[in-house]
Amino acid sequence: MSVLRTLFGRGQTETRHDKPTVLTGPRVPRHSSGWAALQKHLRSEQALRVLDIGPTSPSNINYLTSLGHSVWMADLVHEALKGGWELPPAEQGAEPGFNVEGFLSQNMDFGGREFDVVLLWTTLDYIPEPLVAPLVDKLYRSLHSGGRVLALFHTKKTGEATTFCRYHLTESEMIEMQESEPFPIQRVYTNRNIEKLFSSYSNYSFFLAKDNLYEVMITR
Repeated sequence: MSVLRTLFGRGQTETRHDKPTVLTGPRVPRHSSGWAALQKHLRSEQALRVLDIGPTSPSNINYLTSLGHSVWMADLVHEALKGGWELPPAEQGAEPGFNVEGFLSQNMDFGGREFDVVLLWTTLDYIPEPLVAPLVDKLYRSLHSGGRVLALFHTKKTGEATTFCRYHLTESEMIEMQESEPFPIQRVYTNRNIEKLFSSYSNYSFFLAKDNLYEVMITR
């Protein structure tokens, strides 16, 4: 059931497919100031390890490996919501629990590897609440000092452009959004929520946008 299927190094490819997430619809370009800033970092450094969270994206793999970096992919939203990790409610009328330890062990065992960059995208908007803080902590422990996380957040839970999407990288300052499974947004974060959630990290850069997404670059 593990979604840690692929590790791509320069000239190396290892792939295991269980039930890959289906991507539907056209790719819609969107300007991303966060991606523009991160791309400068990726172009200026050598042999970085990148964790790209989302369904397998051949274009992301090709672009990042063309810069000389290695890529590890984890389809966490799909697995968290479809992988059967819910636990029975502790008492009648309570919300179901979530097998956090089992999920992290199965889906975020990086074999001792540490990363330099994490493309988190909108993951935190969609995953179950009990998994949010443990996932952020796991990423912290899996990043080198100075490692960077690019995260996107929705400003509202419902309405236009709140569908779960895969984000594809380009050589420009644009990212391409492609609709995936119709998962509902679980929560909306304020700047204060984000700062509190990532309080162990050293720095945050917030990027304003004209649509219903905003972007944060978070440094370990």
